[in-house]
Amino acid sequence: MNLPNKLTLLRVILIPFFLLFIYLDMPFNYLIALVIFAAASITDALDGKIARARNLVTNFGKFLDPLADKILVLSALTVFVELDAIHMGAIPLIIISAREFMVSGLRLLAADSGIVVAAGIWGKLKTAFTMVAIIAALLWLSICYDFNFGIPQGIVTAVDCYVIPALIWISTALTVISGAVYLKGYWHLIDSDK
Repeated sequence: MNLPNKLTLLRVILIPFFLLFIYLDMPFNYLIALVIFAAASITDALDGKIARARNLVTNFGKFLDPLADKILVLSALTVFVELDAIHMGAIPLIIISAREFMVSGLRLLAADSGIVVAAGIWGKLKTAFTMVAIIAALLWLSICYDFNFGIPQGIVTAVDCYVIPALIWISTALTVISGAVYLKGYWHLIDSDK
């Protein structure tokens, strides 16, 4: 197994540990979850660059890399909805999930036609911003719950109710835009007569 595939596999392996620590009732659980998520995000940035630079692109990587990204992001957003510590609601999670299913379906149709759907600039921007938004949310949870800095309640409420949700909603908007770009680019594959 080559290095990019090992990094992708490491990202998959880190997901259960991220979930374990975010749910554990122990000191600094959010900080540990943050470090794990950040490490997983770094592997996402590295695996594709290394694979392309060293000509190590494999079918295994093409399959597992986007799947690992989706599971990592959807796991974090699902936890945020369940914990209700960040007041974003379930709508961003539903929109992001729907986009991921749609793009996966388009990729299957494209593969059936012998077309490889590469990640475009909007998809990369969406992924990068989503990772940053989730890291910011985890950092905020760590500041609020792992450390007691005595932050005034008004600031806590503002960040919980407006700042972090705004980041998630920007990520959701980028998700919709990137999904629309994919749909427009591969619309010809969706033919109701076929």
